[in-house]
This record gives sequence, C-alpha cells and structure tokens, in this order.
Amino acid sequence: EVQLVESGGGLVQAGGSLRLSCAASGFTFDGGAIGWFRQAPGKEREGVSCMRSSAGITYYADSVKGRFTISSDNAKNTVYLQMNSLKPEDTAVYYCAAVLLGSRCPGTYRAPYVNYWGKGTLVNVSS
Repeated sequence: EVQLVESGGGLVQAGGSLRLSCAASGFTFDGGAIGWFRQAPGKEREGVSCMRSSAGITYYADSVKGRFTISSDNAKNTVYLQMNSLKPEDTAVYYCAAVLLGSRCPGTYRAPYVNYWGKGTLVNVSS
C-alpha cells in the first residue's frame, strides 16, 4: 500500500519561507515521479513542481519558478518543497502526488494522471 504523508505547512508572513516534506512508503522514486500540487479555495488543483529522479528532471510551474525548490532524500524516501519569498497567492492546501509513469513529469503532471495522493497540508501566507 502506498502512503504519502505531508508535513510542514503553517502560517507565514509574506516574504517568509516554509519547507514541506512528504514521506513516502510503498513507492520508490526510481521508476515514477513525485511532486506537489496545490489547491486554493475556489480554484482547480494545479501542479506546482515534480521530479523524475531516474532522469534528473525537475519541473516548476511558472508561478513558483525561482522561489520554490524540490529535492529528495532517497535514503529516507522523502521529497521536500522549499518555498521561499512566499506570497499571499501561494496560500493553498499543498498535496504530495506520485505518478507511476515517470515520463508524466513534466509534460503531463496533471491531477487526472496522479496515482497516489497525500492528504494535504495547509499553507497560509498573510500579507
């Protein structure tokens, strides 16, 4: 059974930083891809970042490029999202998401193709 457990969300002022963690069990990073989606109130769930370790590929949505960094610790089977220079528009529930077909990252890293979801962690950025 695959489980993805997020942590690290919280309340932060604009300009601040947070680091999200996603501990994965039953899923290895070698063949598939893993990353993060977010969903703000009243908006669709959007892909923020993903990584395909086997190919050394990372992807960032334009809205977070230069501010967010995805990384992993394969020994801990954990993926991280370092979020810097946070803006109020980054406020959302952030979900860890894994796909079995690694090639989906980045081209088709979209919600309908996600095989496994975490339960989400709330990031609230105050102005």
